[in-house]
Amino acid sequence: MKSERSYPIYKVSKKAEASLVGGHPWVYENDILEFPETEPENGTLADVVSPKGAYLGTGFVSLKSKIRVRLISRNANDTFDASFWRRRVEYAWAYRKTVLESADLSACRVIFGEADQFPGLTVDRFNNILVTQTLSVGMEKLKPVLFPLLAEVLRADGQTIDGIYERNDEALRAKEGLEQSKGWFELPGENHPASTQTEICENGVYYHVDFENGQKTGFFLDQKYNRRAVARLAAGHTVLDCFTHTGSFALNAASGGAARVTAADISADAIAMAQRNAERNGLTNMDFLCEDTFELLPRLEKEGHPYDFIILDPPAFTKARRTVENAMRGYKEINYRAMKLLPRGGYLATASCSHFATEELFIKMLRSAAKDAHRQLRQIEVRQQAPDHPILWGVPETNYLKFFLFQVI
Repeated sequence: MKSERSYPIYKVSKKAEASLVGGHPWVYENDILEFPETEPENGTLADVVSPKGAYLGTGFVSLKSKIRVRLISRNANDTFDASFWRRRVEYAWAYRKTVLESADLSACRVIFGEADQFPGLTVDRFNNILVTQTLSVGMEKLKPVLFPLLAEVLRADGQTIDGIYERNDEALRAKEGLEQSKGWFELPGENHPASTQTEICENGVYYHVDFENGQKTGFFLDQKYNRRAVARLAAGHTVLDCFTHTGSFALNAASGGAARVTAADISADAIAMAQRNAERNGLTNMDFLCEDTFELLPRLEKEGHPYDFIILDPPAFTKARRTVENAMRGYKEINYRAMKLLPRGGYLATASCSHFATEELFIKMLRSAAKDAHRQLRQIEVRQQAPDHPILWGVPETNYLKFFLFQVI
């Protein structure tokens, strides 16, 4: 029996109904046919119904955003109390324990937004610290209930959690009417750690993590198994890791037995961090370059440096549909240059973390680059983000990472 409804109601178009029934959780403002008589408070709950009045789900209202409602449930009998959210956290953690190896649970994504039915919320675990990023007003209002539950659920499973740090220094918050900030979340009755730095171990490689100042939440966890794939092939090769950032692919290649690894990045701070991580792992088969990849690859091609394994893991070249064309030109340039630089029989690992650079566009770009470079690509592996960043098929926005491993012949 359905519970009696007490929430404001948004009636949506047939287009929106089809999208919601297909699994997508967002209701856009321009797809709403009828608004509640009294405007609900920003960040509170509302029901969504079809043009004929059939219940479609309940979600958080965002009055400042083009996404007016973000669904959290499609069950009319749900009660959205602390027990509901505890179950959601337990479900997300149980999923990680199932799909990840036990050694990977100390550094993983615990909550991945819509894919875990926490719209606009990211929670990453770095050893003893949970780092959060909140990009929806509904989740922002829920923090006093939800964040203590996060710590409680993991601690109940024997995990050591010493604090929760918020990385809300993200421009997207403005679209929800939220200010940017960062700092410790005060867990009731607890003191937070003094340091905003910690250490993690991934694939047997140790990393220093500055979760206050590092990019996003402090470290990119989504490529952990792709880094392992690179390490498996690296033995005996001379490796160039472009856009190295904290040195993650380079470190995996070096620990995998590469003859020599060069880690390159345009950022001096990134290079310093990569060097620090190399020293922490006792890796002496590495050197470092602070240089723009778009200038580095043509220079190396001209000088004839003998790399036989190149890794391209750039930051997102586009974060909007309108800039995709320019982004694909950038992706083609670096992939073309890498293919020209590599000897026949060499290896190429290439990735894109932009949702808008779709797999179809990325493959088309790679074919074009190979044709222009007069190279054939022998596919070894095609991968996506690690399973702690789950892809929800009804929500294409959750599918963003492309990773290809080739032999160039």
